[in-house]
Amino acid sequence: MASLIRNDWTLNEIKDIYNTPLLELVYRAATVHREYQESNEVQVCTLLSVKTGGCSEDCAYCPQAARYHTGVNVHALMQTDEVISYARKAAEAGSTRFCMGAAWREVRDNRDFDRVIEFVKEVNKLGMEVCCTLGMLTENQAQRLADAGLYAYNHNLDTSDEYYSEIITTRTYDDRLKTLDNVRKAGVSVCCGGIVGLGETHEDRIKMLHTLSTMAEHPESVPVNALVAVKGTPLENQGKVNIWDMVRMIATARILMPGAMVRLSAGRTEMSLSDQALCFMAGANSIFAGDKLLTTPNPSFDDDHSMFELFGLKPRAAFKETMHV
Repeated sequence: MASLIRNDWTLNEIKDIYNTPLLELVYRAATVHREYQESNEVQVCTLLSVKTGGCSEDCAYCPQAARYHTGVNVHALMQTDEVISYARKAAEAGSTRFCMGAAWREVRDNRDFDRVIEFVKEVNKLGMEVCCTLGMLTENQAQRLADAGLYAYNHNLDTSDEYYSEIITTRTYDDRLKTLDNVRKAGVSVCCGGIVGLGETHEDRIKMLHTLSTMAEHPESVPVNALVAVKGTPLENQGKVNIWDMVRMIATARILMPGAMVRLSAGRTEMSLSDQALCFMAGANSIFAGDKLLTTPNPSFDDDHSMFELFGLKPRAAFKETMHV
C-alpha cells in the first residue's frame, strides 16, 4: 500500500529529506515514484510562445522583459491557424500536452484574450491536454479558460517567498498564490514549480518546496527548471547549475508530492544523457519536447525519441488520471 500523501510537511522534515546522502535520497525517491507512478512512463509536453517579448515585468532571468536588451524580438499574438498547425505537429511527434505561453504581466479582458480562448478550444479538439501560462489571472478569467476546455495552468513560484523580491519586484509572491487559488477555484489543474540557479540558497529551495507541498492540494505538475543564463539579463553571469542540485530538487519534490508529475524542464540542453537518466531515476516523469522553450534552446523531438528508446521510456497518454487503467 502506498504511503499517504501529506500536505502537512514541516520545514525541518523537508530539510532532512533534502540533505539525505544523495544515493540514499535517489533510492528513496525512486521507491516512492514506483508506488504512485509507472516508472517507465514520461509525459511529453510542448511549449509554444504565442506572444513573445515586450513584457513589462522585471524577472531577472527572463529574456522577454522589455527593459533588458537580450536580442529577443517582440512578436504580437499569433493567429489561430498558426497555433493549431504547431499543435498538430507536436501531437504527431508524440506530445500529449500542449502549453501556450504569452509574455504578459496579467491577462486583460480584450480581443487578445478572446483569441487565446479560441486557441484553447481548437487545441482541445486535437485530443491533447491544453495548458496556458499567461501571467496573473482573475477568478473570472480562470473560469473562462476552464469553460473553453483548459486542462492546466502554469504559474511558477520561481523561488522562496523570502528571496522572491531579489528576482522580481513588479509583483509579489502573494500575487502568484492568488492566481493559483483562482485557477484551483475554476477546476483547472495547477502546474507550479521553480527555478534552480537564481543565486538562491539551499534554504530558499527548501522553503519553496515547503510552500508547494503544503498547499491544500499539491500541484498536479511541478516543473523543476535549471536557469538558462541569457546575455542581457541581470543573471547573465550565473554559473551553470550543478546536476547534483537538480537531482536533489527532483528527488525531494518526488518524495513530498508523490502523485505529481515532476517535470525536468529548462536547462536540458546543458545536460548529458547520463545527467538526464539520473533525473528520471530520481523521479522526474515529464519533459518539454521541441526545439525551443519559449525563447531558449531545448533538445529536438528526434533527440528525445532516441533518449526514450535508449532508456526504455514510453510517452504517457493524455488525460491519464481521468482514465480507468
